[in-house]
Amino acid sequence: MSAHPLEELLRPRSIAVVGASKSGRGGGFVAPLLELGFKGDIYPVNPKYTEIMGMKAYPRVRDIPGPVDYVISSIPAAGVLGLLDDCAEKGVKLVHLFTARFSETGRKDAAQLEQDILRKAREAGIRLIGPNCMGIYYPAMGISFNSGMPSESGSVGVVSQSGQAVGEMVGGAAARGIRFSKAISYGNALDFNECDYLEYFAQDPETKMVLLYIEGVRDGPRFLKALRELAAVKPVIAVKGGRGESGTRATASHTASLAGSREIWQTVVNQTGVVTARDLEELVDIAVAFYFLPPFKGRRVGVTGGSGGSSVLAADLCEEAGLDVIPLPDDIREELRRRGNPVWDWIGNPADFSISMGDHNDTAAITRLMAQHPDFDMMILFVSGPWHRGRRFSIDEHMAQYGFEHMNSKPVVLVFGDRPRGTGREAARYEKINDELKSRLIEAHYPMFPGIRRAASAVGKMISYYEKKR
Repeated sequence: MSAHPLEELLRPRSIAVVGASKSGRGGGFVAPLLELGFKGDIYPVNPKYTEIMGMKAYPRVRDIPGPVDYVISSIPAAGVLGLLDDCAEKGVKLVHLFTARFSETGRKDAAQLEQDILRKAREAGIRLIGPNCMGIYYPAMGISFNSGMPSESGSVGVVSQSGQAVGEMVGGAAARGIRFSKAISYGNALDFNECDYLEYFAQDPETKMVLLYIEGVRDGPRFLKALRELAAVKPVIAVKGGRGESGTRATASHTASLAGSREIWQTVVNQTGVVTARDLEELVDIAVAFYFLPPFKGRRVGVTGGSGGSSVLAADLCEEAGLDVIPLPDDIREELRRRGNPVWDWIGNPADFSISMGDHNDTAAITRLMAQHPDFDMMILFVSGPWHRGRRFSIDEHMAQYGFEHMNSKPVVLVFGDRPRGTGREAARYEKINDELKSRLIEAHYPMFPGIRRAASAVGKMISYYEKKR
């Protein structure tokens, strides 16, 4: 087991939620713990109630009969110092301060209160996460800060200064099939800061890749060292908030951080080898590529399944992302001619399926030949739901038309054309089929993207990472 102090702190035997209620955010911290099946004891704390969500509620932390390892504070800032007194008496090891309105407000009295809290916590030997943050999502331990988060564990860790950002990252990535080891939202970083979390994930055996949302740092040299050491052993995909002048101003009022200039951030990127994303949407796209695809560095791509203008644009967008859309090899054309394909001399790369959709066996054969050909390093395949309205639909038959059973020899990326069809009940039926089809493809471990631009860009950045690593 790791010697890092977070290792023990993230495995509490019991959690007390102070400020818990029967509704609202305080209650919201209790509900996710119950939903994910936290393996220890849960203690709601609020003097206004005797029972919350079927559990006995306690007036104060000191009134809890059993040991308390971890406390979530959902009370006003003015009550935190008193809470720490109770926590010290109970031997609490870690306090997550969801509580906000401290130094991020820019007020001197609020900043001073924050420092008083830090001093008292240190005197009592209590460690702090936050304030002004969502805290911990650790599915293996049944710890969560939002309802609806996956209970299954995965290999992706998240470090986020923003609570909203961590929710968007986890929610967006989970919908695409990614599962997480741990996600940490740390806000103002009063005690543990971004460096501590980066150092922890660098040695965490449960984490194979890290997503990072950062606004500002407390210790520049230590941050650079921690990020470099983490990126040396695991892919790190990062979004920097506060890159420009207006973003820098917003950062100061969000988490009381010094954001730093765009030029400084670019220097950090160059020195550490992190993969950068413009926004959270692109961060999730890149994470999908890393999560589902094996490490590879070849850029020669075969594109199939598009039609007409989409095929032309696919070629342009792949090239702009740094991929090499090579011509269709002559031996594939010859094989198509030998099989009697009437458009064998017309098909190219990208393969425009609008000219061959009359026979689904032909389309699957073209995809299969390209996927098995040594000239291609990877495949991008356009996929959609049912093509024809009103017909009986079989997902197995539909998937067979793409030749998925022959896709094991190369990395395959899917662009899912999720176009609505029909209205009313018919639209609902198509939506249900599309959802089931996407779930099947995710279960088969295919990375999916909503458009060719996003697919090509994410894969291009992943390939660049492995090229530099090697």
